[in-house]
Amino acid sequence: MLFSEDNYKFMFAALQEAELALQEDEVPVGAVVVNKGKIIGRGRNQVELLKDPTAHAEIIALSAAGNYLRDWRLYECDIYVTLEPCIMCTGALLSSRINNLYFATYDPKYGASVSIYNLAEDGKYNHKINSFSGIYSNESAQLLKNFFGSIRKT
Repeated sequence: MLFSEDNYKFMFAALQEAELALQEDEVPVGAVVVNKGKIIGRGRNQVELLKDPTAHAEIIALSAAGNYLRDWRLYECDIYVTLEPCIMCTGALLSSRINNLYFATYDPKYGASVSIYNLAEDGKYNHKINSFSGIYSNESAQLLKNFFGSIRKT
């Protein structure tokens, strides 16, 4: 699939958030929520910093977007994430009514959008999310590989 220049621009912004997470010794995952061509929510993993198991990049970005719009319904919004969302995050995406999910790389251990489950598109919920993958996949995967490789060495 061909992606637009904007798709690359927004995924790059998510990748920058992942790099910030890496600098903070967090699993390097970043996310941005986009509404009408504008980033309205940013997030990066902050599980260790906040001591909060729900402080995933997607959850933080959704919360910021909801605050910006003053609504939990994000009907006209898309999210860009550097790693395929887990079950918790996919549930939050469904609950928030996100329109499109763009993720960089698959998560074969926890992925709930395509890899293990297809919660976003399976039609069992009152909302369906269009999912797309592959933008900056190698860059995202390399960040994760470097992070987990450095943990295994210590």
